[in-house]
Amino acid sequence: MSLYSPDIVYYDVVPPLQFIGATEVRRNFTRWFDEYDGPIGLETHDLNIATGEDVAFAHMLHLDSGTRKNGLDGAVWLRSTVCCHRSSGKWLITHEHISMPGTWPLSAPEGNSTD
Repeated sequence: MSLYSPDIVYYDVVPPLQFIGATEVRRNFTRWFDEYDGPIGLETHDLNIATGEDVAFAHMLHLDSGTRKNGLDGAVWLRSTVCCHRSSGKWLITHEHISMPGTWPLSAPEGNSTD
């Protein structure tokens, strides 16, 4: 959480869809972690980063996998955009947006492999 701004705005695929502030984002991460029975796989694919003097953004695909406590074992593709701001020489994430294309479970997007 040390990489997140205290006033982060975070959009996710689960209600309430928008989480404002590091405390709410932490609560959302804890909810996500608690859904799994065992390790969570999170692979990053097609990472693109653009930087300026004090602003940067990145977009990527994530493959989220593992066994959920409800017994479902699988993987889902997610899209992620992360925006950062540098203040006093330190980069912090000020905005993050997670979205899910289509329905679950998904196969690899065309042109991408899961190898």
